[in-house]
Amino acid sequence: MLLMLAEPGVPLDRATHFRRSVAGAEANVAVGLARLGHSVRWLGRLGADAPGAAVLGELRADGVDVSQVGVDEQAPTGLLLRDCHPSRAIDVQYFRSGSAASHLEPAHIPPAALDGARVLHLSGITPMLSPTAAEATRRLIELARAAGALVSFDPNVRHKLGGAAQWAQIVGPLLADADLLLAGADELELLTARPADEAAADLVKEGARAVVIKRADHSATAYTGAGRWDQSPFAVPVVDPVGAGDAFAAGYLSGWLRGLPEQAALAEAACVAALAIQSPTDTAGLPSPAVRDRALAAYTEGIDAVHR
Repeated sequence: MLLMLAEPGVPLDRATHFRRSVAGAEANVAVGLARLGHSVRWLGRLGADAPGAAVLGELRADGVDVSQVGVDEQAPTGLLLRDCHPSRAIDVQYFRSGSAASHLEPAHIPPAALDGARVLHLSGITPMLSPTAAEATRRLIELARAAGALVSFDPNVRHKLGGAAQWAQIVGPLLADADLLLAGADELELLTARPADEAAADLVKEGARAVVIKRADHSATAYTGAGRWDQSPFAVPVVDPVGAGDAFAAGYLSGWLRGLPEQAALAEAACVAALAIQSPTDTAGLPSPAVRDRALAAYTEGIDAVHR
């Protein structure tokens, strides 16, 4: 989606100045991984309009491969309006109904969509957009299995897209397809009707490589076949908390793709999330590897954070 972000601290209904950016769970993760040095392809549908062109331009500028993005001549690009404030409720307005993304269907998935991919990352938002988008999500998982790519999944529950029962019905079954699952504790409980830690441990027993629980206090716990790891959040000033979960996913997947031990991957995930929330928009604070490494050293070892 195109993101229009109100000036910091000003309520959405009083804002007169907006900053243009890109938003959307999978797109945020794509940008985060590209900035961290990985080859990334984003699949999606945009309108044949100025917002769609802006989204493509910004993704290209970050090095994301958009060669297989579809353009819908009839439906518009999705839009997100929101404000940002570190200590009060944030007003988020989605304009997804009837958008090009909501018209996604299996026929829109190119045959070469996953060529060369090691990991397919999905969120629960896409299958909740429409029945055809849910079918396209299932098609992507089938292609990932055929290509030997792992499936990374973040439920990313958005209650404006549907009630708890609808999320459990449509997105709940996808948990079993995830090799790497990154979910909020409340999301796991909603989708499984069980305590989050119990559900995570059982998903690992059933075949998941790793299940990472993101908790309300911003700590995280990872379960794998080798055990359990915990990660505390890094204390940083918050400018804009939206997008922290996607930044965490990008940081974690980067560590996993580079073969880091679980604890190290969790630490990098927490670091990337901490950097993201110190800047406005979902993507402005996403770091390069050098920035991530300097910040992580400052957070964990007390090394001077000023790069001189």
